[in-house]
Amino acid sequence: MLDDLAGLSTGARIQTLRTRKGMTRLVLAGLVGRSSSWLKDIERGRRLPPRLPMLVRLAEVLGVTDVSVLAGDDMNLGGGTISVPIDSFRRIPHEAVPAIREAIHDQQLTRPERRVDVAALRSRVDHAWGVWHSSPRQRTDIGRVLPGLITDARVAARTANGDRRDAYATLADVYGLAEQMLAWTSEAELLWLAADRGVAAAQEADRPETLAGAAWVLGNVRRAVGDYDGAIELVEDARQVLEPRLEDGPDSVRGIWGALNLHAAITCARAGREGDAWRYWDEGDRTAERLGVRYSHPWTAFGQGNVSVHAVSVGADLSQSSKARERAEEVDPDSVPSLERRSRLLIETARSYSLKRDHSGALHWVKQAHRVSSEAVHYSPIARQMVSDAVDQGGPLIERDARSFGQVLGLPV
Repeated sequence: MLDDLAGLSTGARIQTLRTRKGMTRLVLAGLVGRSSSWLKDIERGRRLPPRLPMLVRLAEVLGVTDVSVLAGDDMNLGGGTISVPIDSFRRIPHEAVPAIREAIHDQQLTRPERRVDVAALRSRVDHAWGVWHSSPRQRTDIGRVLPGLITDARVAARTANGDRRDAYATLADVYGLAEQMLAWTSEAELLWLAADRGVAAAQEADRPETLAGAAWVLGNVRRAVGDYDGAIELVEDARQVLEPRLEDGPDSVRGIWGALNLHAAITCARAGREGDAWRYWDEGDRTAERLGVRYSHPWTAFGQGNVSVHAVSVGADLSQSSKARERAEEVDPDSVPSLERRSRLLIETARSYSLKRDHSGALHWVKQAHRVSSEAVHYSPIARQMVSDAVDQGGPLIERDARSFGQVLGLPV
């Protein structure tokens, strides 16, 4: 790919990569919080190349893992000859990651002498998912127990006899929790490893619900690196696995089905496929209505409240700021039982303001999200970027407030 981009300016590289992804100028510009005219001027060289933070955002959306690939001869980044991994900008370290990494990497070549009670382990995993959704500091609280859960779940899978499939299903769920914890806190390789091992465990469990859940987890990782087609393919495969059980299976099957549809809705929105995005969202909405107002899936948090959150996200990802704001105004935050998802609702509400360059409104809603879950905001690249934008572009009226809040988040402002 670098040979194809050789000799091109930064703007021309961005245009080439955008075209390859099948993105319109409006969609790419909206996803990085800028206007299509701004992007047009960048691509045609009528503006100076974007500053490094914006170049990172463009690389994320375009699915480029090295920022230098976007930098042409008009920027002092080596024109693709010097590596500037995007991970060095995206990762926000957490003190629990080294122990989690060690638990995942431990080879366990010899058969463990101890046994782990699978039913008791299942109870611990269910409790951990409950903590993830009920704690305002979910990563810190889960980080304390996740290494032990990973180790014990791996031992259970190695030593199980009659409850072997239960053990592997539990291990798949543990890797799903690890993916949530590791997103934005670890190197990409560890995140991929956790998600891939979750799929392998689900295949050993050989249960439709577990397989679909593992696909949802791996789809998160694929979408995060810009592999939208791969993420949608996973969702469609998982939907085929679940569909025969939608009528006679338990509510948890329909909960995973709904979560898959919301996942696809966001993925399509980020790819600029508006019709598909709302089609998948509609299916998720119908599923939530069928499950009832009280239902919430224990770890995807799928339910009516989460469907509403995703409506705001789809609108924002499609750069439909007015629609996103209208959707946000219709949602009662208390209808979203998960604090992590509730905070996300407020972050997405902030994004609907940011798309309109209303940095004061965006800052207000990010701060509201922080009150709900401090760590959900701290580890959200979108939230952190909106605060940085408020410092850089908000003007004297809000710069001091934004800078003070940015320091709370540990931003270099």
